[in-house]
This record gives sequence, C-alpha cells and structure tokens, in this order.
Amino acid sequence: MKKSDLLVLLLMISACAGLRAQESRPNAVPVTLGQSVIALYGPWKFHIGDNPQWADPNFDDSHWETVDLTPTPQTTVPGVPIPGFVAGWESRGHPGYAGYAWYRMRVRISGADGPLTLLSPEWFDGAFQVFANGHPVGSYGKFNGSTPELDEGGGSRFALPVSADRPGPGRSTLIAFRFYMAPASLGTGVRGGMHGPPRIGLPGAATAVYRVEREQEYLRLASADAAGLLYFLFALLIAMIFAFSRSEKILLWPLGASVFAVIHSALISSTVAGWMNEVWLEALIGLASLVSGYLWLLTWWVYFGVQRARWLFKTILGLAIFNLAELEFFTIVLRIRTASPELLIAGRISGRVTGSAVFLVMITIVWLGWKGAERRQWPLFLAIFFQSFQVLVPWMSLLHMRTAWQPFGVIIPIDLISNCASLVCFSFVLFGQFRSSMQRQQATEDDLKQAQEVQHLLIPRNAPNVPGWLIESEYRPARNVGGDFFQILPGDDASLLIVVGDVSGKGLKAAMTVSAIVGALRGCAVRAPAEVLAYLNRVLHGQISGFATCAVASIAADGAMTIANAGHLSPYCNGKELPIASGLPLAIAAESSYEESHHKLTPGDRLTFISDGVVEATNGKRELFGFERAEEISNQPAAAIAEAAQRWGQEDDITVLTVACTA
Repeated sequence: MKKSDLLVLLLMISACAGLRAQESRPNAVPVTLGQSVIALYGPWKFHIGDNPQWADPNFDDSHWETVDLTPTPQTTVPGVPIPGFVAGWESRGHPGYAGYAWYRMRVRISGADGPLTLLSPEWFDGAFQVFANGHPVGSYGKFNGSTPELDEGGGSRFALPVSADRPGPGRSTLIAFRFYMAPASLGTGVRGGMHGPPRIGLPGAATAVYRVEREQEYLRLASADAAGLLYFLFALLIAMIFAFSRSEKILLWPLGASVFAVIHSALISSTVAGWMNEVWLEALIGLASLVSGYLWLLTWWVYFGVQRARWLFKTILGLAIFNLAELEFFTIVLRIRTASPELLIAGRISGRVTGSAVFLVMITIVWLGWKGAERRQWPLFLAIFFQSFQVLVPWMSLLHMRTAWQPFGVIIPIDLISNCASLVCFSFVLFGQFRSSMQRQQATEDDLKQAQEVQHLLIPRNAPNVPGWLIESEYRPARNVGGDFFQILPGDDASLLIVVGDVSGKGLKAAMTVSAIVGALRGCAVRAPAEVLAYLNRVLHGQISGFATCAVASIAADGAMTIANAGHLSPYCNGKELPIASGLPLAIAAESSYEESHHKLTPGDRLTFISDGVVEATNGKRELFGFERAEEISNQPAAAIAEAAQRWGQEDDITVLTVACTA
C-alpha cells in the first residue's frame, strides 16, 4: 500500500451483510435486493495482466483463479488495525507483482427493477475501472495516458442503469474490475487489488452507506488532524516566546520544523478531497515531512550546543539533499509502469540506509551534547529519545511489530504518540529557555535603569546660574539612555566653557562612551576649544569602536567667543547659522588639529546648539524636519525647539542648548 493508504482505509460497516445464495447456474451468483446493500464477497475470477477482451461477458474465465474476499483467519492480515482487511494478490500467489490485474464476477439480480448503485471496495490498492457487461460505468483514477494517474481520496459510487449494462430480471450481469497498481505500492507482501468486497444496492441505501463510510474516513483521519493541531499550537507557543525575546534566534529552528509539520498534516488530511494527482500529492507530503524532519535534526544540533561540530551540520545538509533527491525520484519513478523490481529493491535499500544514517546522526548529537555539561537537560534528552521512534517505525514494521492502533475508529500510529511525548518534553525546554530569557531581559533593564541614573548625574538637568547669561537646556534621548552629551563649565570670572556633542550609535553602548567623554572633560585642565578637542581625540582614539562629533565654545564675560568644531552641527546665533570651520570627528585619527573661530556676543544675542536628532526628526510621510525648519525656530527657547522636533517625529536623541547674553 501507499504510505498514506492506512489513513484512507475504512472500517467494515456492520450494516453491510453478505448474502450469497446457491448458484442457479454456473458462474452466476443470485442476489436478492431489498432496502439493503449487499457485499459481493465472491467468488471472483482473478487474472494478472491486461486484455480489453476480459471485460466481455462472453469471455470464458473458467481457467482463471478464484478469489474469495470473505475475511477469515487465513485471508486477513495480522497486525493491521482494520477489522476485515483481507490480503491482496501478493499473498495469493503473486508476490512482487505490480501492474494490471482483472476481477470478474457474474451476479443475477432480483428484487430490483430500477437503477442500482455499485460501491467500490472500501480498501484497495491503485486505480481501477469498472465494467458492467462489457460497458464502462466509471473509474477511480485517470486511464487516458500510458500509465494511469491515481487520484487520492476515498472510494467511489457507480450507477448501474436499467440498460444493456444491466439486463432485466432473471439474467446475469458481469461486473469486472480492471486494477492497476504501481511498483511503489509493493513492499509489505500483502498488497494488490481489493482488500474488501464491492457493494451493490438501491441508490438510497447505497448513498447512506457511502456517507457513513466517508464520516468514518474523516474520523479515522482525526489522528492526522490532531497531529496538525498539536504542531500548530506548539508553533504558536514558540512564536509567542520569540515575540517576547527577539534575540533568541535559536527558536527559529523548532518554529520552522513545526510549521512544516503542520503543512504535512494538512496535506495528509486533504487526501480525502481528491484535489490533486496522487503522485504529486505524495511528493508534496514527502517533501513537507522531509523538511520538517531535517529541521528537527538541526534543532537538536543547536539545542545540544554542538554548533562547533560544523562537520555534523554539513552531514545533515548532505543527508537532506540526498534524501530529497531519493524521495522525489522513487516517489515518481516507482509509479511508472515499466519500473523494474530491481529499482523497487533499490528504493527500499536507499530508504533504510537513509533512515539508519539519520538515526546515527541523532545518536552522535546526543553523545556530543552529553559531553557538554551546560546542556545536560533531561527534558531535552527525553524529547530526542521519543522523536527517534519516528525513524525506527520502518524497522519496526519490517520486524512485524505493531505500529498503529485503532480505538473508537481512529487510527493512532506510534509516531503520533512519540511525537506528542517529544513535544511535551521539549515544551519544558522552551519554558526553561523563556524563563532564562526573561531573567536576562530583567537584568538588562536593571542595567539600563542604572545607566540612565548615571547619565542623569553626568548630564546636568538644571543649567548653572552664571551672572550675565541665561542658559537653557533640553535633553530627550530616543531610548532609555542616549548618545548625546553637553557640559556647561563656568569659570570664576563669569566666563563659560560649553561642550556639546553626539556619539555614533544608540543605546547602552553609546551611553558608556558618553560617560567616558564626560569623565575626560572633567579631568581636562585646558579651556581653549581647539586644545579641548585635541585632548578628547587623544583620549578616545583606540578606546571606542565608533566616533563622536563635538563643538566646544569658550565665552568670556565680555561676550568674546572662541569656538572649535569636530564634525558637529554649527550653532545658530540670533536665528542664523554661524560660519565656523569643521574638523574631523573625535576618535577617527590619532592626531587631529582643529581650527578656532572668533565671534562677539552682545546683550540680547542668543546662541543655540542642537544635535542631529532635531534635523533628522521624521514625520509619517517620511519628511525630515530639516535644517530650514531648525533655523527658523532656532531663536526660540530650548524646550520649544525640542518639543517641535519631537512632535514632528523623533528618530534620534534630541539635545538643545541655548545661551542668551543678558548684560
């Protein structure tokens, strides 16, 4: 059977009772119909091969084999959790045979003069065509090519009208099934043709039986739906944890594996819809299962902390590529009519070898992970232990060990049970990881809070009171801590040394650089702007990874101002940008010199320093605040300038410092 056949086989319906009377004449089974559906157990005439004449009711099939589909201890298959499932032609003298085969049976129908409905067997292998007295009445699959195309889905209904296809009462009707089974379905020794009887009855009764069978089929597929729901909830759990902690990139591996497992379960559940050719649907199901399986392998590789074993990653990748080529090749080629038995054996061997290699990789990951003491988590080892059963299922089947159960009509394979156990164990690992992530996040928030407190101590909240000067400042970081800085250092003679700057980058790293700059300023013995910048450049070069822009202004009590600039924005004086020379930012070159500019402030003049957070503010239309708007409002109070930029759309730290000459 195909890998998905066990998911599409139905339970025998108790309402279908076999009724066979004594034959009134050779090769004709009398059937009396009432408000019931009759199972055509046989005797069927069977022959392998293909010949269009075998549909002819006048063909002599007396030399053919006789097949009875009645379930007996001799015909049912041990270990298959489906009552009444009988073995196919492989176990009836044709082992290893794939291709065409015919079933023929004569019935004499009485008790029904109107149209009838023929139900296909509940369980069968491959595609088939149905003939009544030599006339085709329907098919399961497409027979318009050199090789039949099999459509996934359940059985079918076929109308038997009152016509030449079905003679009147008292005359027999030949029902013939022409089966085709691809070589890919071989492998268990019990495959081939019918695994249960066709049924015949009045349309109303047959339709009722058909609907019950479909409901039971959906019930049996509930295990696949349950697996899909389980993996969906698991993927949702991982996505929620990842949303809280984006830095945990390790979560992307099990998230991807779970998503493909959901896709795999959805494809299996969709087989009853018959929406796609069987070959391509099998290929998609195999691809989703393969991708999910190897993503789980990479999940174990990461979670067991063996990333240093790059050769193991390359081994997993190589196995995945080989397995993909092997899977798609045998999925398609073994459904070709001319596929040889040798090719089938090669496919089996290849599958066993690949599965063994995957199992060895899992053992290697566990062994290497056990040696790393930091990864010795018992739920992790239990998770990979339970998942290994999925790899061992083919070997268990080969040893005739039971791998599925069917309580209450629902097929529960052992890999579903083991996967559930694996996900439960892995959930403990995820919760532990989430708790550790929350602890690290809380520690980071505590560090940021402490850094914010330190930065508040380094950057003055209130401007000093210096006679003759009105000083205002606004500092609004984009995050908890920022990379802008300023210092106002008054002299004993009512002079001012003003330092305004911006560190490249944001966040805690930039705040630490600000701390280093402010600490260096407080230890600086010189007050000449060019010398201050040269001093800061020497201190910072080689000590920070980025750079810093800075403007230094020395203002005497009489308003004489000397200013030097290291790549910072030029200040504004009375609403106009001051023309000053600009040198290299700090920490770029080991030795840099800076040019000084001289200006004179008179009573009523206002000097305004801003950081690039003002001009780089961006609104919802992605428009910058820009230099023109900054210049227009540069003569306003510091709070008004900062508020205008922040209201426009803050993107970076905002610093505004104004100095007004009052006397």
